[in-house]
Amino acid sequence: MGQAATTATTTRMGHMATEANANRHDLGLMQLMWLASPALPIGGFSYSECLESAVERAWAATETEASAWLLDQLHLSLARSDLAVVAQAVPAWQAGDVARIASLNAWVLQTRESSELRAQTEQMGRSLLEWLRNHTTALPAQIDTLAALQPTYPLAFALAASATQAPLRDCLLTYAFGWAENMVQAAIKSVPLGQSAGQRILSALTAEIPAAVNHALSLGRGDLQAFSPMLAILSAQHEVQYSRLFRS
Repeated sequence: MGQAATTATTTRMGHMATEANANRHDLGLMQLMWLASPALPIGGFSYSECLESAVERAWAATETEASAWLLDQLHLSLARSDLAVVAQAVPAWQAGDVARIASLNAWVLQTRESSELRAQTEQMGRSLLEWLRNHTTALPAQIDTLAALQPTYPLAFALAASATQAPLRDCLLTYAFGWAENMVQAAIKSVPLGQSAGQRILSALTAEIPAAVNHALSLGRGDLQAFSPMLAILSAQHEVQYSRLFRS
């Protein structure tokens, strides 16, 4: 084979490899978008995570108040707990570290301070696990491992995200944005607010999500936190609230 033919073959193989890598990236990105979609059948739309209670007590009764409330929740609760759990669970799934996966799942269950909050993470975890059973994004052995642990949502999401082979930071951005969309929809319904107000709140949350992800990524094994006493109190009060739109 001549030099020209060899060069052409090498170039063609390089283009094929580049195209294959691009296709893998695109597929992983679309799978993450799918996980963040409100259309994912895991029931996230039915929970307000105590926002409804805050609205009932006039602590988040306007667009400005609801936006401030959710920004605080993003940084003081989500970044320190669920996002940090996902940050540690994704590599644990990829490494097959079952002991670490079980430990993280147990931590999530133990730190849900009300029956409503625990029911939410369990229901969404089970629903996402069932979704995974009908897709090829996780191995059967991984699904069985999670099913045996009384699955929580952060661990189920981490399993789904780990199978995309997307960068860890992208997985956390996806989790946070999916949470933000659900919470904005809860604000629109419970405050209530118009769609434009909801988009302004989502814009404010989106601007702060990268910082929340950075914080979650910086936490080590012993740095996880779940200290949100006001959310726990509001959640307990929500259980007996007279009129409710949401399950939490």
